Amino acid sequence: MSYTAARARYASDSTDTASPARLLTMLYDRLVSDLASAEAAMHRGDIAVTGERIGRAQEILLELAASLDLDTWPEGEPLRRLYFWMVSELWTARLRKQPHKIAECRQLAEPLRDAWRIAAIETSQREVAAVLAGGT
Repeated sequence: MSYTAARARYASDSTDTASPARLLTMLYDRLVSDLASAEAAMHRGDIAVTGERIGRAQEILLELAASLDLDTWPEGEPLRRLYFWMVSELWTARLRKQPHKIAECRQLAEPLRDAWRIAAIETSQREVAAVLAGGT
């Protein structure tokens, strides 16, 4: 099996077996990575990579917005609006070649990623503690 095929298989297996909290943090990790890559590509004038990474970041933001269950968590509406605003800002950044707008979106995404990562860890720890408590 080639390295590329093995890597693709590992990525597929990782997402297939990941918890919802882990999938969310994986999306945020990819979002931040794509935004950083898009910003760097725009600075060096690489239009193809800029477009690819902005497009992927926008897809992730739309997926994050769609995943919010506002019936269960109505307080999530401002977060949903933020996701849509970021999609719009990235569109503008791409059209007007404004890397600072990409950087602003990344600066907003990073603390969100970190907060969701902490929440995922805490949730996982509570689940493990509940299993251990039930087993004694």
